[in-house]
Amino acid sequence: MSSETALAAGRRARGLAPFLHSQMRNIAPFLTLIFLTTFFAFASPSFATLDNLGNILTQVSVTGIIAVGLTFVILCAEIDLSIASIANVTGIAVAYFTLQESYVNIANVPLPGAVAIILSILLCALLGLVNALGLTVIGIPSFIMTLAMMQIAAGISALLVRGQIAYKVPSLITTLGSGSIGGIPWIVIVAAIMLLGGHLVLTYTRFGRYVYMVGGNREAAEYSGLNVKLILGAVMVISAVCSGIGGMLGVAHFGSAQQNEFDTYLLDSIAAVVVGGTSLLGGRGGIGNTIVGLFVLGVLNNGLDHVNIDSFLKILIRGLILLAALVINVYAQRLREKAAE
Repeated sequence: MSSETALAAGRRARGLAPFLHSQMRNIAPFLTLIFLTTFFAFASPSFATLDNLGNILTQVSVTGIIAVGLTFVILCAEIDLSIASIANVTGIAVAYFTLQESYVNIANVPLPGAVAIILSILLCALLGLVNALGLTVIGIPSFIMTLAMMQIAAGISALLVRGQIAYKVPSLITTLGSGSIGGIPWIVIVAAIMLLGGHLVLTYTRFGRYVYMVGGNREAAEYSGLNVKLILGAVMVISAVCSGIGGMLGVAHFGSAQQNEFDTYLLDSIAAVVVGGTSLLGGRGGIGNTIVGLFVLGVLNNGLDHVNIDSFLKILIRGLILLAALVINVYAQRLREKAAE
Protein backbone atom coordinates (compact mmCIF):
# COMPACT_ATOMS: atom_id res chain seq x y z
CA MET A 1 0.00 0.00 0.00
CA SER A 2 1.44 3.40 -1.02
CA SER A 3 1.80 6.22 1.48
CA GLU A 4 -0.92 8.22 -0.31
CA THR A 5 -3.36 5.31 -0.05
CA ALA A 6 -2.54 4.84 3.62
CA LEU A 7 -3.08 8.54 4.31
CA ALA A 8 -6.42 8.50 2.48
CA ALA A 9 -7.52 5.44 4.47
CA GLY A 10 -6.51 7.16 7.69
CA ARG A 11 -8.49 10.27 6.80
CA ARG A 12 -11.55 8.15 6.01
CA ALA A 13 -11.21 6.34 9.33
CA ARG A 14 -10.85 9.62 11.21
CA GLY A 15 -13.89 10.97 9.40
CA LEU A 16 -15.92 7.85 10.13
CA ALA A 17 -15.22 7.84 13.87
CA PRO A 18 -17.05 11.12 14.65
CA PHE A 19 -20.02 9.94 12.58
CA LEU A 20 -20.22 6.65 14.50
CA HIS A 21 -19.92 8.52 17.79
CA SER A 22 -22.71 10.91 16.85
CA GLN A 23 -24.98 8.09 15.64
CA MET A 24 -24.29 5.62 18.45
CA ARG A 25 -27.62 6.43 20.08
CA ASN A 26 -29.44 5.48 16.86
CA ILE A 27 -27.27 2.55 15.78
CA ALA A 28 -27.16 0.63 19.09
CA PRO A 29 -30.96 0.12 19.43
CA PHE A 30 -31.23 -1.02 15.80
CA LEU A 31 -28.40 -3.53 16.24
CA THR A 32 -30.04 -4.73 19.45
CA LEU A 33 -33.31 -5.28 17.57
CA ILE A 34 -31.54 -7.26 14.84
CA PHE A 35 -29.70 -9.38 17.42
CA LEU A 36 -32.84 -10.16 19.44
CA THR A 37 -34.88 -10.99 16.34
CA THR A 38 -32.17 -13.31 15.00
CA PHE A 39 -31.65 -15.02 18.36
CA PHE A 40 -35.33 -15.73 19.01
CA ALA A 41 -35.91 -16.81 15.40
CA PHE A 42 -33.29 -19.54 15.86
CA ALA A 43 -34.32 -20.34 19.44
CA SER A 44 -38.01 -20.89 18.67
CA PRO A 45 -39.59 -21.92 15.33
CA SER A 46 -42.90 -20.33 16.38
CA PHE A 47 -41.33 -16.88 16.80
CA ALA A 48 -40.55 -15.95 13.18
CA THR A 49 -44.11 -16.14 11.79
CA LEU A 50 -46.53 -13.54 10.44
CA ASP A 51 -49.06 -14.45 13.12
CA ASN A 52 -46.51 -13.76 15.82
CA LEU A 53 -45.55 -10.47 14.20
CA GLY A 54 -49.22 -9.50 14.53
CA ASN A 55 -49.09 -10.52 18.19
CA ILE A 56 -46.05 -8.30 18.78
CA LEU A 57 -47.69 -5.32 17.08
CA THR A 58 -50.84 -5.76 19.17
CA GLN A 59 -48.86 -6.17 22.38
CA VAL A 60 -46.94 -2.91 21.92
CA SER A 61 -49.88 -0.84 20.65
CA VAL A 62 -51.04 0.64 23.98
CA THR A 63 -47.44 1.34 24.98
CA GLY A 64 -46.87 2.97 21.59
CA ILE A 65 -49.85 5.30 21.95
CA ILE A 66 -48.72 6.40 25.41
CA ALA A 67 -45.08 6.71 24.29
CA VAL A 68 -45.98 9.21 21.55
CA GLY A 69 -46.76 11.91 24.09
CA LEU A 70 -43.90 10.89 26.38
CA THR A 71 -41.46 11.35 23.47
CA PHE A 72 -42.47 15.02 23.25
CA VAL A 73 -41.85 15.43 26.98
CA ILE A 74 -38.45 13.74 27.01
CA LEU A 75 -37.34 15.69 23.93
CA CYS A 76 -37.88 18.81 26.08
CA ALA A 77 -35.60 17.29 28.76
CA GLU A 78 -38.54 16.74 31.12
CA ILE A 79 -40.24 13.59 32.45
CA ASP A 80 -43.84 12.53 33.05
CA LEU A 81 -44.32 9.89 35.74
CA SER A 82 -48.10 10.23 35.69
CA ILE A 83 -48.71 8.65 32.27
CA ALA A 84 -49.79 5.25 33.59
CA SER A 85 -52.10 6.70 36.24
CA ILE A 86 -53.67 9.10 33.74
CA ALA A 87 -54.18 6.21 31.31
CA ASN A 88 -55.84 4.26 34.10
CA VAL A 89 -58.14 7.05 35.29
CA THR A 90 -59.20 7.87 31.72
CA GLY A 91 -60.03 4.25 30.99
CA ILE A 92 -62.00 4.03 34.21
CA ALA A 93 -63.76 7.32 33.47
CA VAL A 94 -65.00 6.21 30.05
CA ALA A 95 -66.42 3.07 31.70
CA TYR A 96 -67.84 5.13 34.59
CA PHE A 97 -69.85 7.20 32.10
CA THR A 98 -71.13 4.06 30.32
CA LEU A 99 -74.17 2.05 31.39
CA GLN A 100 -72.92 -1.14 33.07
CA GLU A 101 -74.59 -4.49 33.57
CA SER A 102 -76.74 -4.90 36.68
CA TYR A 103 -74.17 -7.15 38.38
CA VAL A 104 -71.53 -4.38 38.32
CA ASN A 105 -71.67 -2.76 41.74
CA ILE A 106 -70.61 0.78 40.77
CA ALA A 107 -72.77 3.87 41.31
CA ASN A 108 -71.82 5.40 37.98
CA VAL A 109 -73.31 8.08 35.72
CA PRO A 110 -74.41 6.59 32.36
CA LEU A 111 -74.18 9.02 29.44
CA PRO A 112 -74.32 8.74 25.63
CA GLY A 113 -71.16 7.18 24.18
CA ALA A 114 -69.89 10.33 22.45
CA VAL A 115 -70.36 12.37 25.63
CA ALA A 116 -68.55 9.73 27.70
CA ILE A 117 -65.57 9.80 25.33
CA ILE A 118 -65.40 13.60 25.22
CA LEU A 119 -65.62 13.92 29.01
CA SER A 120 -62.89 11.32 29.45
CA ILE A 121 -60.57 13.12 27.03
CA LEU A 122 -61.30 16.41 28.77
CA LEU A 123 -60.42 14.77 32.09
CA CYS A 124 -56.99 13.60 30.92
CA ALA A 125 -56.36 16.96 29.24
CA LEU A 126 -57.26 18.71 32.52
CA LEU A 127 -54.84 16.53 34.47
CA GLY A 128 -52.17 17.32 31.88
CA LEU A 129 -52.95 21.01 32.24
CA VAL A 130 -52.46 20.77 36.00
CA ASN A 131 -49.06 19.18 35.34
CA ALA A 132 -48.29 22.00 32.91
CA LEU A 133 -49.27 24.74 35.37
CA GLY A 134 -47.28 23.14 38.17
CA LEU A 135 -44.21 22.95 35.95
CA THR A 136 -44.38 26.31 34.19
CA VAL A 137 -46.25 28.65 36.56
CA ILE A 138 -45.35 27.39 40.03
CA GLY A 139 -41.96 26.06 38.99
CA ILE A 140 -42.25 22.53 40.40
CA PRO A 141 -39.78 20.17 38.68
CA SER A 142 -41.58 17.80 36.31
CA PHE A 143 -40.33 14.76 38.23
CA ILE A 144 -42.00 15.95 41.45
CA MET A 145 -45.09 17.44 39.79
CA THR A 146 -45.92 14.32 37.82
CA LEU A 147 -45.11 12.12 40.82
CA ALA A 148 -47.83 14.01 42.72
CA MET A 149 -50.18 13.73 39.73
CA MET A 150 -49.57 9.99 39.67
CA GLN A 151 -51.07 9.79 43.16
CA ILE A 152 -53.89 12.22 42.34
CA ALA A 153 -54.96 10.24 39.27
CA ALA A 154 -54.74 6.98 41.20
CA GLY A 155 -56.93 8.50 43.89
CA ILE A 156 -59.55 9.57 41.35
CA SER A 157 -59.53 6.05 39.91
CA ALA A 158 -60.10 4.58 43.36
CA LEU A 159 -63.00 6.96 44.05
CA LEU A 160 -64.72 6.14 40.77
CA VAL A 161 -64.66 2.34 41.01
CA ARG A 162 -64.03 1.77 44.75
CA GLY A 163 -62.26 -1.52 44.18
CA GLN A 164 -64.87 -2.83 41.73
CA ILE A 165 -64.45 -3.76 38.07
CA ALA A 166 -66.37 -2.21 35.16
CA TYR A 167 -66.64 -3.94 31.81
CA LYS A 168 -68.61 -1.91 29.30
CA VAL A 169 -67.30 1.09 27.36
CA PRO A 170 -68.82 3.01 24.40
CA SER A 171 -69.14 0.97 21.21
CA LEU A 172 -66.60 3.12 19.34
CA ILE A 173 -63.98 2.46 22.02
CA THR A 174 -64.85 -1.25 22.00
CA THR A 175 -64.34 -1.39 18.24
CA LEU A 176 -61.05 0.51 18.27
CA GLY A 177 -59.72 -1.39 21.28
CA SER A 178 -60.73 -4.96 20.48
CA GLY A 179 -62.06 -5.02 16.91
CA SER A 180 -60.25 -5.50 13.62
CA ILE A 181 -60.58 -4.68 9.94
CA GLY A 182 -59.26 -7.00 7.25
CA GLY A 183 -57.55 -9.07 9.92
CA ILE A 184 -55.63 -6.05 11.28
CA PRO A 185 -56.56 -4.98 14.82
CA TRP A 186 -57.90 -1.44 15.01
CA ILE A 187 -55.68 -0.75 18.02
CA VAL A 188 -52.59 -1.39 15.85
CA ILE A 189 -53.94 1.01 13.22
CA VAL A 190 -54.64 3.72 15.83
CA ALA A 191 -51.14 3.30 17.29
CA ALA A 192 -49.58 3.56 13.81
CA ILE A 193 -51.61 6.69 13.01
CA MET A 194 -50.61 8.36 16.27
CA LEU A 195 -46.95 7.47 15.85
CA LEU A 196 -47.02 8.80 12.29
CA GLY A 197 -48.80 11.96 13.43
CA GLY A 198 -46.25 12.53 16.18
CA HIS A 199 -43.40 12.05 13.70
CA LEU A 200 -44.91 14.50 11.22
CA VAL A 201 -45.45 17.12 13.94
CA LEU A 202 -41.92 16.82 15.28
CA THR A 203 -40.29 16.72 11.84
CA TYR A 204 -42.27 19.12 9.68
CA THR A 205 -43.97 21.69 11.91
CA ARG A 206 -42.78 24.82 13.67
CA PHE A 207 -43.99 23.42 16.98
CA GLY A 208 -41.81 20.34 16.44
CA ARG A 209 -38.75 22.52 15.82
CA TYR A 210 -39.54 24.45 18.99
CA VAL A 211 -39.67 21.19 20.98
CA TYR A 212 -36.16 20.31 19.80
CA MET A 213 -34.93 23.84 20.49
CA VAL A 214 -36.25 23.79 24.06
CA GLY A 215 -34.71 20.39 24.71
CA GLY A 216 -31.42 21.16 22.98
CA ASN A 217 -30.65 24.50 24.63
CA ARG A 218 -33.36 26.07 26.76
CA GLU A 219 -31.47 29.29 27.43
CA ALA A 220 -30.79 29.84 23.75
CA ALA A 221 -34.45 29.18 22.99
CA GLU A 222 -35.47 31.84 25.52
CA TYR A 223 -32.98 34.35 24.13
CA SER A 224 -34.36 33.78 20.64
CA GLY A 225 -37.78 34.91 21.86
CA LEU A 226 -39.39 31.48 22.08
CA ASN A 227 -42.12 31.05 24.72
CA VAL A 228 -40.46 28.12 26.47
CA LYS A 229 -43.12 27.79 29.16
CA LEU A 230 -45.85 27.50 26.55
CA ILE A 231 -43.97 24.70 24.77
CA LEU A 232 -43.35 22.86 28.03
CA GLY A 233 -46.98 23.21 29.03
CA ALA A 234 -48.13 21.99 25.63
CA VAL A 235 -46.02 18.81 25.72
CA MET A 236 -47.35 17.96 29.19
CA VAL A 237 -50.92 18.21 27.89
CA ILE A 238 -50.03 16.20 24.78
CA SER A 239 -48.53 13.50 26.99
CA ALA A 240 -51.66 13.32 29.14
CA VAL A 241 -54.03 13.15 26.15
CA CYS A 242 -51.98 10.39 24.50
CA SER A 243 -52.01 8.51 27.79
CA GLY A 244 -55.76 8.96 28.04
CA ILE A 245 -56.36 7.61 24.54
CA GLY A 246 -54.11 4.66 25.32
CA GLY A 247 -56.03 4.08 28.54
CA MET A 248 -59.45 4.10 26.87
CA LEU A 249 -58.40 1.70 24.11
CA GLY A 250 -56.48 -0.42 26.61
CA VAL A 251 -59.58 -0.92 28.76
CA ALA A 252 -61.50 -2.12 25.70
CA HIS A 253 -58.59 -4.34 24.67
CA PHE A 254 -58.27 -5.92 28.14
CA GLY A 255 -62.03 -6.20 28.57
CA SER A 256 -62.26 -4.45 31.93
CA ALA A 257 -61.58 -1.20 33.79
CA GLN A 258 -60.08 -1.46 37.25
CA GLN A 259 -57.55 0.13 39.57
CA ASN A 260 -53.82 -0.28 38.88
CA GLU A 261 -54.47 -1.85 35.47
CA PHE A 262 -51.82 0.23 33.69
CA ASP A 263 -49.10 0.33 36.35
CA THR A 264 -46.55 -1.53 34.20
CA TYR A 265 -47.00 0.93 31.33
CA LEU A 266 -44.98 3.63 33.09
CA LEU A 267 -41.75 1.66 32.85
CA ASP A 268 -42.66 0.21 29.45
CA SER A 269 -43.28 3.62 27.91
CA ILE A 270 -40.16 5.23 29.35
CA ALA A 271 -38.14 2.19 28.27
CA ALA A 272 -39.51 2.37 24.71
CA VAL A 273 -38.45 6.01 24.36
CA VAL A 274 -35.05 5.63 26.03
CA VAL A 275 -34.11 2.23 24.60
CA GLY A 276 -34.93 3.62 21.16
CA GLY A 277 -32.27 6.27 21.60
CA THR A 278 -34.07 9.51 22.47
CA SER A 279 -31.80 11.52 24.77
CA LEU A 280 -32.91 11.95 28.37
CA LEU A 281 -31.12 15.29 28.25
CA GLY A 282 -33.45 16.48 25.49
CA GLY A 283 -33.09 17.73 21.96
CA ARG A 284 -32.14 14.49 20.22
CA GLY A 285 -34.22 11.54 19.12
CA GLY A 286 -37.83 11.35 18.01
CA ILE A 287 -40.71 9.08 17.11
CA GLY A 288 -38.51 6.96 14.81
CA ASN A 289 -36.34 6.10 17.81
CA THR A 290 -39.44 5.33 19.87
CA ILE A 291 -40.69 2.91 17.20
CA VAL A 292 -37.37 1.03 17.29
CA GLY A 293 -37.57 0.97 21.09
CA LEU A 294 -41.12 -0.41 20.94
CA PHE A 295 -39.98 -3.23 18.66
CA VAL A 296 -36.99 -3.99 20.91
CA LEU A 297 -39.28 -4.34 23.93
CA GLY A 298 -41.96 -6.17 21.97
CA VAL A 299 -39.52 -8.68 20.47
CA LEU A 300 -37.83 -9.16 23.86
CA ASN A 301 -41.05 -9.76 25.82
CA ASN A 302 -42.61 -11.95 23.13
CA GLY A 303 -39.41 -13.87 22.46
CA LEU A 304 -38.84 -14.65 26.13
CA ASP A 305 -42.33 -16.14 26.26
CA HIS A 306 -41.51 -18.36 23.27
CA VAL A 307 -38.35 -19.76 24.87
CA ASN A 308 -40.07 -20.30 28.22
CA ILE A 309 -37.83 -18.08 30.30
CA ASP A 310 -38.72 -17.83 33.99
CA SER A 311 -41.05 -14.83 34.48
CA PHE A 312 -38.86 -13.38 37.24
CA LEU A 313 -35.77 -13.67 35.06
CA LYS A 314 -37.70 -11.92 32.30
CA ILE A 315 -38.13 -8.86 34.53
CA LEU A 316 -34.40 -8.88 35.32
CA ILE A 317 -33.44 -9.09 31.64
CA ARG A 318 -35.70 -6.15 30.78
CA GLY A 319 -34.12 -4.11 33.55
CA LEU A 320 -30.61 -4.92 32.33
CA ILE A 321 -31.47 -3.89 28.78
CA LEU A 322 -32.92 -0.61 30.07
CA LEU A 323 -29.74 -0.02 32.07
CA ALA A 324 -27.61 -0.70 28.98
CA ALA A 325 -29.70 1.80 27.01
CA LEU A 326 -29.20 4.43 29.71
CA VAL A 327 -25.44 3.85 29.69
CA ILE A 328 -25.30 4.19 25.90
CA ASN A 329 -27.50 7.29 26.11
CA VAL A 330 -25.23 9.07 28.59
CA TYR A 331 -22.01 7.85 26.92
CA ALA A 332 -23.15 9.08 23.50
CA GLN A 333 -23.93 12.50 24.99
CA ARG A 334 -20.45 12.71 26.48
CA LEU A 335 -18.85 11.77 23.16
CA ARG A 336 -20.86 14.45 21.38
CA GLU A 337 -19.91 17.08 23.97
CA LYS A 338 -16.25 16.10 23.70
CA ALA A 339 -16.35 16.30 19.92
CA ALA A 340 -17.90 19.77 20.14
CA GLU A 341 -15.06 21.11 22.31
